[in-house]
Amino acid sequence: MVEKPAESNSNTSATPPTLTDYARKWGRYIVEPMARALARLGIPPNVVTVSGFVLNIGVGIVLALGHIRWGGVCIILAAIFDALDGTLARIVGRTSRFGAFLDSTMDRFSEAVIFLGLLVWYTRLGARQEILLIYATIVGSQMVSYTRARAEGLGLSCKVGILTRMERVIVLTAGLLLNQVLIALWIMAILTNLTALQRMIHVWQATRKEERELSEQIAPEQKPL
Repeated sequence: MVEKPAESNSNTSATPPTLTDYARKWGRYIVEPMARALARLGIPPNVVTVSGFVLNIGVGIVLALGHIRWGGVCIILAAIFDALDGTLARIVGRTSRFGAFLDSTMDRFSEAVIFLGLLVWYTRLGARQEILLIYATIVGSQMVSYTRARAEGLGLSCKVGILTRMERVIVLTAGLLLNQVLIALWIMAILTNLTALQRMIHVWQATRKEERELSEQIAPEQKPL
């Protein structure tokens, strides 16, 4: 992913490291050599970002054809490729706000096409339970991303929650590889929406704290001399 600007934490306390943070830390030993090879070839980071999305379209097609376990394998390959753009941008010194925006947008589209592939397959099977769970998961996944983006628009860090994108990829991949998609969908349908709720509560608490601090600053000034 194209490296994103550091978030402002001035309004909130520091959040604990997420699974995504740990994955980036340990994954660099695999990703950095690949990114340096791409840098030597002169491939721009944004091209890698868009190429990752194209790979995920391929994943969606594989799933739509009913190749569930192969879909899990393809997601792993696409995830590795998806991690290259941010590292590549850092190596070549081409990080940008648009690159971060493009990366986040392509991430949302990538999730959408993967779930679309599953939706096509289960629609062909007439599996109503899976279809409803896919819908709930899509809504929850988009709300997890939206709540973070909206919070950052208010100047708040909002990386909290049980099921961020990294965890969603892990749960879905495990479900596909083990051919236990229904279990994975139940987990994601519940926990994505719970994560969105966690982030709403987090922002509510942060804004209330700001309001209290502001009122405490104003109150002494209003006291009569």
